[in-house]
Amino acid sequence: MSAIDIVGQYGAAMAAGDMRALAATFAADAVWHQPGESQVSGNKVGPDAIIAHLGRFMELSGGTFVLETESATESGDLVSATVRFRAAREGHADLEQHGVDVFRVADGRIAEVWLISEDQQAEDAFWGHA
Repeated sequence: MSAIDIVGQYGAAMAAGDMRALAATFAADAVWHQPGESQVSGNKVGPDAIIAHLGRFMELSGGTFVLETESATESGDLVSATVRFRAAREGHADLEQHGVDVFRVADGRIAEVWLISEDQQAEDAFWGHA
């Protein structure tokens, strides 16, 4: 299975809210690099930590966080996906941005994820500081 197919499985599991299938797309030592300086920033290691991290987005946004993949391309073991994400949070301006997610796939699993947001400062303000 190609790298882009693996990332496609990740996207389908995210869209369906299937956390078991989502966790299965990650390598045991996968690293999620969350940029910025908010309470959700930092590296998350392993499927359990990554799933908990994604759950934190839902928790903080009252279940309004939505991520849509607009396009994806692959080059060897790397997949770049243009995304649009949005969320609402009481007391904060709504979050709606574009970004690029970069995945590294190894041995049929996602090994690493890097996120690049359109406006990191606005995203940090939305999620709030620790």
